[in-house]
Amino acid sequence: MSTTTAQPPAGQHADSFDVEGHRGARGLKPENTLPAFETALDLGVTTLELDLHYTADGVVVVWHDPELDNSKCGLDPAATVEAPDPDSLVKWGDALLISQLTFEQVKAYRCDRNPEPERFPDQDNSPTLLAGENYSLISLAELFDFVARYSQSDQKSEAQRENARRVQFNIETKRVPDRPKTIGDGFNGQNPGPFEVAILALVEEYGLSDRVIIQSFDHRSLWAVRSVNQEIRLAALTAGAPVAISQYANNGANIWSPNYNMLTPHLIAEAHEAGLQVIPWTVNEQEEMGQLIEWGVDGIISDRPDLVAAVVSGD
Repeated sequence: MSTTTAQPPAGQHADSFDVEGHRGARGLKPENTLPAFETALDLGVTTLELDLHYTADGVVVVWHDPELDNSKCGLDPAATVEAPDPDSLVKWGDALLISQLTFEQVKAYRCDRNPEPERFPDQDNSPTLLAGENYSLISLAELFDFVARYSQSDQKSEAQRENARRVQFNIETKRVPDRPKTIGDGFNGQNPGPFEVAILALVEEYGLSDRVIIQSFDHRSLWAVRSVNQEIRLAALTAGAPVAISQYANNGANIWSPNYNMLTPHLIAEAHEAGLQVIPWTVNEQEEMGQLIEWGVDGIISDRPDLVAAVVSGD
């Protein structure tokens, strides 16, 4: 199959296809960092995809893993904050859980390492124009502020600034049902926990309700959000079978985001019939991107959003 002629299905235009930069642009810059998000914005993504955790002092931070792993992060030599005592904390394996650290302690780490160089050979940790060498962990508020600054920067083109003014944020609550300490906020599985409440408060504070999607593999987190907010879009993440497409829609989801390997044209049609958009993760090969687009997906989450954009445009 040619990957240079794939176009969105009839009735779906290239400018409405959702190109989502996974963890910013993990294939090009260390994940979930300001340089990764800046790179994704430079490429013109329609959505920044990212992950969220919650510190011991109640700050929503952008990071995928529940812990600070040495393969990705190291204590910044310039940091002045006192390192936590590992023996006093609940750990995930040998690493420190973010939920056990204060935001000040989290900020002391520099996460500029590539844990999978064979998988991501094009990733580098060089400075970017606006973020520079800032590879520290960031809060969700800092990301919102950065995108606003990008949208006003005369160091970016008008097209880039305009795109930043409308870019979406697909933010994932990283709850793990059988490991509640990963967030550690006392979530009861029904009502929004302090984590969800803090996220929604930030979205409202920044006036981004129409640009934010909340996604999760722990669907309890989604339905808890829906119980207090009927407007914000929700994406049900799934990793494999079985799936309950009609249930996702009935519970208030707007998007179904499965592992792309499990998708078929029939499942995409079923989701569309239920009123759900289909945006699979994490697709990095152009041939697979082209196939999914021909089948009718509404967007693609990718570590290489530049490749997705090329397939969609036919370049």
